[in-house]
Amino acid sequence: MSVYARHAALSDSARPTAALPRLILGVALIEALYAAARGSIDALLSGAKSGLAVSYYYGDTPQGLLFQLSSFGFLIAATILVARWGHGRGLFALIGDFSAFKHDLIKSFLWVMALMLAMEAIPPWWDMTQIDHFRDTAVWLALLLPALVALLIQTGAEELLYRGYIQSQLAARFSHPVVWMGLPSALFAAVHWDNGATPIESAQYTIWAFLFGLAAADLTARTGNLGAALGLHLANNAFAFLLFAEVEGPDSGLALALFTPGALSGNGAPMETAFLTFPFFLELCGVGLMWLAARLTLPR
Repeated sequence: MSVYARHAALSDSARPTAALPRLILGVALIEALYAAARGSIDALLSGAKSGLAVSYYYGDTPQGLLFQLSSFGFLIAATILVARWGHGRGLFALIGDFSAFKHDLIKSFLWVMALMLAMEAIPPWWDMTQIDHFRDTAVWLALLLPALVALLIQTGAEELLYRGYIQSQLAARFSHPVVWMGLPSALFAAVHWDNGATPIESAQYTIWAFLFGLAAADLTARTGNLGAALGLHLANNAFAFLLFAEVEGPDSGLALALFTPGALSGNGAPMETAFLTFPFFLELCGVGLMWLAARLTLPR
């Protein structure tokens, strides 16, 4: 039996509407609906006199970052609506069996998070002298549950679109995994290109995102549900958003340890000219290790 035989649980429901033009139109409609929702938020915030608008775009306060992450709920809604109207597929046709989904989500999240925390004990270590301050522990713990819910919305939106909808629709149309795993991963990588970074940094991040997308695609195909992929994604983003950031830096609103400006981003350091650097190599290895941690939680 193929290692991806369970993926039929997702792709079979897509077969009656597997025509490629229908999928392209569906993705375009999802993006249009999401853009309209984001435009409405922009319009509402443009008239706000408080600092909520700035903190929403920059994510440098708890309220702003929670609002920003939760706004991905509009992407979830758009994906569900298009899947229903355009393909006759409901939510569970996109995420798979709900019992297995919950089980794989929890186990994958816990194992990947445990791995990432354990990796912090391995050099190279953070320069702790550059920590400006720690957020009040009681405040951080009070924010932890709403932060995880907001992150679940954000990561869930991306998994639902790229793995739940696009991947399963492509798998119903094309037999080779190179197509139905590779194309959604390439689209996922493309939206992570950072115009605010240097070309080398943006290319590195895009390649990292492509490999991360492949890892999530593989987990989805092996299990026939989004749980393991979502657990992987949630653990990665929880680690990135909730533990370390720079003081008043982008997306710093929920971090526990706040470093001095430039300590993490490298602002003020000489511009990186090499592409294949050792830190970049370690980041790519990290994707493989996270995938392996999630993979080991799956039933054989």
